[in-house]
Amino acid sequence: MTPSRTLATAAAGLAAAATVAAPASATPGASPDGGLGRYYSQHLTWKKCTLGPDDEVGRSLDEAGARCADVTVPLDYARPDGRTIKIAISRLAASDRAHRIGAMVLNGGGPGPAIDMPPYMRGIMGEAGPRYDLIGMDPRSLGRSAPVDCGWPSATWIRSAGETRRSFQRSVRFARDLAARCARTNGAELPYVSTRNIARDMDVVRGALGERKISYNGASYGTYLGSVYATMFPGRLDRTVLDSSVDPATWGAGLLAGTEGANDRALAHWAGWAAARNAEYGLGGTRAEVLATVRGIVKAAARKPLEVGRYRVDDTVAPVVLFNGLDDDEDAARAVLAGSVRVLHKAAMDGSAEPTEDLDEALAFLTTGAESRYGSGQSAIICGDAAAPRDPEVYWHAVQENRKASPVFGPITRGINPCAFWAAPREPLTKVGGQVPALMVAATGDTRTIYPASEALHGLLRGSRMITLRDADVHAPYQRGYPNDCVTRQVNGYLLTGRLPARDLTCVPQG
Repeated sequence: MTPSRTLATAAAGLAAAATVAAPASATPGASPDGGLGRYYSQHLTWKKCTLGPDDEVGRSLDEAGARCADVTVPLDYARPDGRTIKIAISRLAASDRAHRIGAMVLNGGGPGPAIDMPPYMRGIMGEAGPRYDLIGMDPRSLGRSAPVDCGWPSATWIRSAGETRRSFQRSVRFARDLAARCARTNGAELPYVSTRNIARDMDVVRGALGERKISYNGASYGTYLGSVYATMFPGRLDRTVLDSSVDPATWGAGLLAGTEGANDRALAHWAGWAAARNAEYGLGGTRAEVLATVRGIVKAAARKPLEVGRYRVDDTVAPVVLFNGLDDDEDAARAVLAGSVRVLHKAAMDGSAEPTEDLDEALAFLTTGAESRYGSGQSAIICGDAAAPRDPEVYWHAVQENRKASPVFGPITRGINPCAFWAAPREPLTKVGGQVPALMVAATGDTRTIYPASEALHGLLRGSRMITLRDADVHAPYQRGYPNDCVTRQVNGYLLTGRLPARDLTCVPQG
């Protein structure tokens, strides 16, 4: 999940950071500081964030008053004297210096870049926002932090297995090609891209900022990163918000498995919304008719790729358009999906159609290499964390077993991806757990990190509290700025006071 880039008013420039003390001995290595002291005590040079005339992210950060710096870390933490890389961070300094609480690291999920987040999050955090130094950090392999770019023909690894065995074989070739491109172009770096190393990078950032503890605000993948950090570096988190959590037991190549039911329900809810607006979208006058239209689109794409402007949309891509449109149940998001489905339906019926601006952007993301770096870096982390079954037949059987129950989404959530062809991870997954008094947020209709995933992490983190947003098909409601005063008030109150609710809470939809 990537938050909106809406800017909030922010403070002016920052002074350079001071030299800080060496880290505690919990860091890896043989010597007391693991040989990492020079990284923790490095001097940060703060500078403007804009890198060039086309750098919209940097320009937005500069306009908000943020500054950027590069933090040097080892490529391989087992060899701190070896090759180094740069981790890019941004900092929007607390404007209420008299009541400054501390530094807060932000992560919006994906995995994706996060350097752009501080101005946006200041607007979400209400009265608490000006009291924090907000830190955006691009995880290694993404954005400005030693980016991995494998020259992919797509910005994402997600594909459906489609309607037929032939479609599945296309998805296998696609996944194998993506992995081969990465091994060919970034093979030396890939073994060191993992959430465990990103957590280590985050602790070096903490030290370089001169902070004994940091606060943390993470959504989606960011909840996994936050819980791994808390486990690897106990006692170094202050106020912690985890929004729409990953179940650590399911993290890895199969992270979408089990989400098909939530997506089917969200699709049905959207279909009811579209049916009530049949005069505008022409997709059917009842929920069942709209769902039949959707099913017809996928079947038509299996017979012959749909001609949508300059794109050819087959049955491995069309379901992903639907999947990507179901992470928010607000009217504006539902209208975007309805507009896209209307175009796809016209292409299926008439032989061709022109995309809306939103669908054009979505198909460019799915079927061109314009944002290859995003998908390359994301897969490097996911595949670098956990091994996946290597036999394509394992995925084919899983798709077939789930196809009847979920014909549109089962072939996505159970399908193959590049991790099946990736080198084995260098480290095992972190066994997440411990005393972590975090405030968690979870929506019961979340289609990405489903509600049981948040319940699972809640059970692993002793001392945590959870806010449940009932009857909402939305992913990352707090960071998204979803209109629910109950959620926003509780989270921002905690960030302001540091006091967790006495018990788990439930919020209901408003309006």
